[in-house]
Amino acid sequence: MIELPRGFRLVLASGSPRRSDLLTGAGLEFEVRPADIDETPLDGESPIEYVRRLSIGKAVEVVRPTEVVIAADTTVEVDGAILEKPIDADDARRMLRLLSGRAHHAHTGVTVAAPGHVDTIVVSTAVTFVELTDEMIDWYVATGEADDKAGGYGIQGAAAAFVERADGSVTNVIGLPLAETVAMLRRVCATVTPLSVD
Repeated sequence: MIELPRGFRLVLASGSPRRSDLLTGAGLEFEVRPADIDETPLDGESPIEYVRRLSIGKAVEVVRPTEVVIAADTTVEVDGAILEKPIDADDARRMLRLLSGRAHHAHTGVTVAAPGHVDTIVVSTAVTFVELTDEMIDWYVATGEADDKAGGYGIQGAAAAFVERADGSVTNVIGLPLAETVAMLRRVCATVTPLSVD
C-alpha cells in the first residue's frame, strides 16, 4: 500500500498494541520504538492542542536519519476536560459515569516525520454512550479493558456495547485514524529523497 523511500524504514513511536494492529492490518511493516516524553498537559492547553503537541514531540524524539516515523496521542474530551488513562478502578468508574448517556469527543493527534519533514493533523470523532448503570460500569471495569485506555474504555472491545453512535472515524477512537494516517504517510514519503545507490 505504501512504498517507503529507498533505504528508509518505518517506525511506530508507540507501544500501543491497538495502533500496531491497525498498521499491520493495512499491510505495513514497521519497527516499534515507543517515545518517552512528559505527557503532562500544560496550563490552559485545550485537548486538541494537547494531542497535537504530544504527537509532534513523540515523533521528533524518535526520528533518526533514514526513518519515517508515525507518532500519535489520543485523549477523550468531555466538557472541555481531558480524560487520560485512568489511574485505578475508581478513576475508571468516575470517567464512565461522566460519559454515560451523552456525547463526548475522542481526539487523536498524528504526526508523520522524516528528516526535514513533519506533517501533523488532529482527527476528532464524536461518540455517544447509552445510559450506563452502576452494574454495567462495574462489569466493564472488572474486564480490565479500561486500565490503559484514554477515557477508560476501548470502542473495539466490550465497551462497544455502550456506544449508541460514533460520528467520524472509528479507528480514531481506537487510537489511530487509519485513512488519514495512510494519506499523511504517502505525502511525506513522496517528499523524502531516497538514498542513492553506490
